[in-house]
Amino acid sequence: MARKGRGLPIAGALIAAAAAILLIGLMAQASRAGVPPHTPGSICYTPRFWCWARPVGPRGSPCICPTPSGPVAGVRG
Repeated sequence: MARKGRGLPIAGALIAAAAAILLIGLMAQASRAGVPPHTPGSICYTPRFWCWARPVGPRGSPCICPTPSGPVAGVRG
């Protein structure tokens, strides 16, 4: 009687984990899509869009994007 290997479920889990990491990386890049080349700290990223940061500041510092509905908080990148 042949023994069934336990390696297959572990390999499947590793493949699923690798796929999840890849998907998360692609989603992170998609959120930055459409951003032109820029000086670090000159773009303000909000959860849904980006704008030019005024004034330019250090990366990771808070910023505001003006919108017709009022200011939206973001982070310089």
